[in-house]
Amino acid sequence: MKLAPRLAVLLAALVVTACAPQTSDNSSSDTDEQTGTLRVWLFQEVNNKPKEEVVDSVLADFRKAHKDTKVTVEYIPVETRAQRMKAAFNDPKSAPDVIEYGNTDTAGYVKDGGLADVTEDFSSWSEAKDTDPTARQSVTVDGKIYGAPYFVGVRALYYRTDIFKDLGLEVPKTMAELATTAREIRAAEPDLYGLVVGGAFTYGAMPFIWANGGELATGKSGSYASAIDSAAAQKGIKAYTSLFSDDNCPAAKCAGMGGNDTITAFAAGQAGMAIGGDFNHTAVEAGKVKGKYAVVPLPGVKAGEIAPAFAGGNNIGVLKSTSHRTLAVDLMKRLASKKTQEELFGAMGFLPTFTDVRQQVAAEQPYVKPFVETLAADTKFVPASPAWSQIDSSLVLPTMLQEVISGKKDVATASRDAATKMNDAFSSVG
Repeated sequence: MKLAPRLAVLLAALVVTACAPQTSDNSSSDTDEQTGTLRVWLFQEVNNKPKEEVVDSVLADFRKAHKDTKVTVEYIPVETRAQRMKAAFNDPKSAPDVIEYGNTDTAGYVKDGGLADVTEDFSSWSEAKDTDPTARQSVTVDGKIYGAPYFVGVRALYYRTDIFKDLGLEVPKTMAELATTAREIRAAEPDLYGLVVGGAFTYGAMPFIWANGGELATGKSGSYASAIDSAAAQKGIKAYTSLFSDDNCPAAKCAGMGGNDTITAFAAGQAGMAIGGDFNHTAVEAGKVKGKYAVVPLPGVKAGEIAPAFAGGNNIGVLKSTSHRTLAVDLMKRLASKKTQEELFGAMGFLPTFTDVRQQVAAEQPYVKPFVETLAADTKFVPASPAWSQIDSSLVLPTMLQEVISGKKDVATASRDAATKMNDAFSSVG
């Protein structure tokens, strides 16, 4: 999924979510009401208005089909989803019926009994046959399906074409060139970040770890061990954290930034480069840099390589506790339909999870090319373990990055401590 920002707020807000949600009553509802009010939680975007317009159109059609049904939608910050979902799982009466959730959350939410098994509903859905296999896997746990893929996302390198032209710069072909170019921009334009980075931008840091041969963890079938403290992973951590310097992106300003913050800075014309997703395209287009930027795959360690990107994306699911299961499943399908995904692409730049729709939009919009190239390269995913939601919500990796950036710990110590926390989480889920 696409995750980001505001570490200072998160540290305070997420302290209560150091453990994965523990539910007190999340059993299936005994009723399946055909009227009433459905509650929906969707994620708040950097520029949310286009998304709202697409969703409103879906809801208008849904209400026509179900005249005695009302729908209320709340757009929640992705950063606070952990505590919101914990509360929902613990109190079904106040929980939503339909949710948007990150694909990294699937295993954890299933373990906690929050998501409804929609295997039969999804399998009988005529559009499901065109779902990308990787996207389908993102809603699958132990062979059962717990939602519908909503969009897939990867990140690439946004850069200012006007600044590169004015300074006579070449587009970086390696990670080393990326760092050098970033510092050249900062030296020539002191009011700009060279490459804007964030200490809370976990998914911006991951490509540096993977490109240097590191891994987050090793294992399979739910049994994992952290690898974040390996020599290769440490090399990647050093490469990323070295960018938090006065000659690129000062730690005092950048250490607390998340993904949304870095894109906001780039869109506002405050940076020469940024690592952003296809899903950030609309926000950048709405900013001051419209017409003055381009996108290429993030380079790897060697020339010609594409740095492995996190294969993110979001899904739409039905909560197990809903008392409107049939209606909720219908709304899930409408929100994740081909028509909606095509409209979301046009509105937000979200890449569709249906292969035929993705091919269609890629042919129509050239800006999609670097993201499709990145998807075709060596994309990566987080460990498919229920423990990941605990690791994510307790900010293990952002804390590690911040400790290095601040100088509180060296890379070896910070990564070793992070590995211990990750292994504790993996052990806690068996």
